[in-house]
Amino acid sequence: MTRRVLLIDAEESAAQRAQDMSRDGDPDAFAVERVGLCADAIARLAAEPSLASASGGAIDAVVVNLTLPDSAGIDTFERVFRAAPHIPIIVLCAAADEALARIAIKRGAQDYLLTERVDGYSLAKAVHVMVERASTADALFEQTERAQITLDSIADGVISTDVAGRVTFLNAVAQRLTGWSAAEAAGRALDDVFHIVDGTARVIAQQPMTLAIRRDAPASLAPNCVLIRRDGQEFPIEDSAAPIHDRKREVTGAVMVFRDVTNARQLVLRIAHQARHDDLTNLPNRALMNEQLVKAAALAHRNDHMMAVLFLDIDRFKYINDSLGHDIGDRLLQSVAQRLLSCVRGSDTVSRHGGDEFSILLAQVAQARDAAVFADKILRQLSEPHRIDEHELHVTVSIGIATSPADGLDARSLLKNADLAMYHAKNQGRNNYQFFRSEMNTRLMARRSMELELSRAIENDEFALFFQPTIQLATRAITGVEALLRWRHPEHGLLLPEQFLPLAEESGQIVPIGRWVLRDACRQARSWQDACLPPMRIAVNVSARELRGKDFAAGVEAILRAAGLEPNCLMIELTETMLLRDLQATAWVLHDLKALGIQIALDDFGTGFSSLSHLQKFPIDALKIDQSFLWNLTADSGDASIVGAVIGMADGLRMRVIAEGVENRAQLAVLEEQSCPEAQGYLFSRPLPAPELAEFLRHAHLTQDMHREPVGPTA
Repeated sequence: MTRRVLLIDAEESAAQRAQDMSRDGDPDAFAVERVGLCADAIARLAAEPSLASASGGAIDAVVVNLTLPDSAGIDTFERVFRAAPHIPIIVLCAAADEALARIAIKRGAQDYLLTERVDGYSLAKAVHVMVERASTADALFEQTERAQITLDSIADGVISTDVAGRVTFLNAVAQRLTGWSAAEAAGRALDDVFHIVDGTARVIAQQPMTLAIRRDAPASLAPNCVLIRRDGQEFPIEDSAAPIHDRKREVTGAVMVFRDVTNARQLVLRIAHQARHDDLTNLPNRALMNEQLVKAAALAHRNDHMMAVLFLDIDRFKYINDSLGHDIGDRLLQSVAQRLLSCVRGSDTVSRHGGDEFSILLAQVAQARDAAVFADKILRQLSEPHRIDEHELHVTVSIGIATSPADGLDARSLLKNADLAMYHAKNQGRNNYQFFRSEMNTRLMARRSMELELSRAIENDEFALFFQPTIQLATRAITGVEALLRWRHPEHGLLLPEQFLPLAEESGQIVPIGRWVLRDACRQARSWQDACLPPMRIAVNVSARELRGKDFAAGVEAILRAAGLEPNCLMIELTETMLLRDLQATAWVLHDLKALGIQIALDDFGTGFSSLSHLQKFPIDALKIDQSFLWNLTADSGDASIVGAVIGMADGLRMRVIAEGVENRAQLAVLEEQSCPEAQGYLFSRPLPAPELAEFLRHAHLTQDMHREPVGPTA
């Protein structure tokens, strides 16, 4: 049967509340009738008996806002209550009027809700609970004398009194909860048997059954009530009391249903704790830290003292997580959390913001230098080895410091500025702390501006590919070209990759950019073939984030198919450090690419940490010797030996070798002495736009005599 609710509310949100309470198909939904004036509500309730038969049901509950256009405050509730003393009432009020709502509870309201926190869903639930509770109490009243067995079988305690407040009945649960048997309690004063106190103030609480008798209306316990059992044991309870009437509607006593809510309150406390603390470290989370910051900032302002916020990030934590697994990473975070707690005072707050980020609130410092003392202590403590199973982990952190009032007066500003300072510490080489400075905001704005511009660069057609040829030294034949990205920035001109790709990596925009590069490079290679230029290998650099993306190999295959380019004309270049991030997953992707017929090159070889065992796991076709080994090639015999060793090793592994950054004839001569197969660099050609490279390919006639200036444009 659908419950009927009278909603007395003139607020703009009232219509939405009414609609949410009467959702179609919801078994807990109500038939809601809304009025906006107290006078209209009184008239409606006065007509209730005659309307019941016509409308098919009586009003089951009333929800009244204490603030109405024609009535306000406790008077609003009193008027409605007098008009409907037997209908359960929920009061709505603003937080500022919560004291009035409590008065309404004492005078007969079943419950109250704050308008700032209530919506139609929560209101419907509250009304549902109230109506069900009232129905239960009514049912118990009607059956007390003829259904004692039923009462003894329910999970709640039931107690009744006569009009003088003497106990007349206790069911089995009530006997257990109070410690009194029904026979012992019969005829005793209610206060003797049902001894309740305020859980906080420890003063005797008002008996709800006494209120129900006096007011001839339902009543409830005040919040936080504790029942003291006969043997002294205590536990929190909730209840619902109602007057008992005879056939003449005269009050003859009261009945109350109550329950032990110890487990429920513990559950609420546990949920509240979990909502404000980090599951992994049990430290306060971001939400609780914000609350603590707000309180500390207000106290600092009132007492005119300084506070500080430290923002920490574990350096290279992702490498530990990726290489040793998330379980080790999680336990490292727990170890870091415990050490941070040991570094601060009891009045300070350590919080985990998520991932490997932590913040510390120093609630009071005499001067900014005090925050630096804490930061130094943290750096020392965290630098000590963290022993987790068989692993001995050495970690460092980067710390940003913001102080109040100098760097902000509110929680948001302090956290933001400490975060900025932390990033500056990262840029300063990690394992250090930095104080916030105002110019950091300027750099942040510039960074965000470039990030936004970078996100629009593809659609604005601002990216361009330049191409640098690779030369076979024995024949001087062009064996391929490397595609190199440039950004034609509308304000800053032509930007090189190192000026924007790190930002693209951090922001995740490297994935669509890399896809554009691969697609355009394949399209360009095909267009050269269509122009009757000889087919050649085109090399494209791929980032770690791209390589780890879902179905990367399938995406490359689709791009090749769309361009009409044979897979053996494409070479994917990746760096040594990329191989170590996830060896197994990387190997799978590279083998998928190799199965398609795509060639694979290891770029910047010699600058990373690859070993022969690693190289043998991957289907590598070519090693590109980093240009740093060529800078002192003619003067440093050690570099020449390294280059020779790499060439010999690659030959044994049946890999090609390409020397990068060849700029002069002396370097070329040493490479030829070492029998280096291929090379690229300014000596042969600078990176060129596609039209100029096409012209270079048509007219360059490289011979084995390279003792003259290189043929083709070099600028």
